[in-house]
Amino acid sequence: MKETKNLFHKIMGHVIKCSVLCTLCFVTTTLLANEYDYEYEPFINSAILGGDAILPDATIADSDGFYMDANAAIPLYLNPDAVFAHVPNFDIAGVWLGMPFSEVQTLFFRTKSLYTPIKNNSIIYMIPIDWKYNLDYECRQQGIIAPSQLENCINTVAKKRGLLYPAQLHLVRESTGETISIYFTSNATDNRVWRVLYNNDVNELEGAAEKFADQRQKKILSFWQGVLDKYGVPNSDGDKWISSDNSYDPMMTAYYGALDLTDLGAVANDATANVRAARENFRAKPYAF
Repeated sequence: MKETKNLFHKIMGHVIKCSVLCTLCFVTTTLLANEYDYEYEPFINSAILGGDAILPDATIADSDGFYMDANAAIPLYLNPDAVFAHVPNFDIAGVWLGMPFSEVQTLFFRTKSLYTPIKNNSIIYMIPIDWKYNLDYECRQQGIIAPSQLENCINTVAKKRGLLYPAQLHLVRESTGETISIYFTSNATDNRVWRVLYNNDVNELEGAAEKFADQRQKKILSFWQGVLDKYGVPNSDGDKWISSDNSYDPMMTAYYGALDLTDLGAVANDATANVRAARENFRAKPYAF
């Protein structure tokens, strides 16, 4: 218990902030005559991706760029006498880094699980921002300028070209209030998991009375003991499991009532490849000089 408490008190209080820019490496093809034919019906209900309809509890959101928290890229170090962990083998509720979206979808939509998709917008689809700018230009060249029509055109063409992809999946365990958010790379890297973020309520304090503080402490220690039982003792400081001394490699960090399993290298590689592809495939006018 003493070791558990010492390890626990080293847990940091801020979760890594990392937003996604995931894009698709696209080979330019000849435009079909009806590529810009789009419908005014609600896009979500008619969108098709990989043979599966975008579910009614899904939505399309903008990708706001690819940003890395400065603390996410600092060098890591092993604790004395520790060895690197095989973090790619770690799972949170059966989800591991590199798992394809199709398998995650099967796990939570087509089989019985402790976790279920949240009721509204459980899946968030995105178009990488560089590709969205490309499609905005192409649609406007067709004379489409009204905001709602322009957005519909962009979404429709992105769907047809495979640029629209499931970027996030949000789950909940209703009986306990636990949540899991899963983040995916684009189709350029096979739409795979690069981050799994787990949260529970053990850090919440229900009131000011001494009993609530006591209950909170016991919940935290119980959670932390469960973490140690499943993943072993952290091998970097008191809160990290690392697979190398490079923070772009798979790693997991523990917080008060949270676990953050990440592969920053996967999303960085995905972003780099796709930004390049979007630039190479920008369909400029056929200038002649």
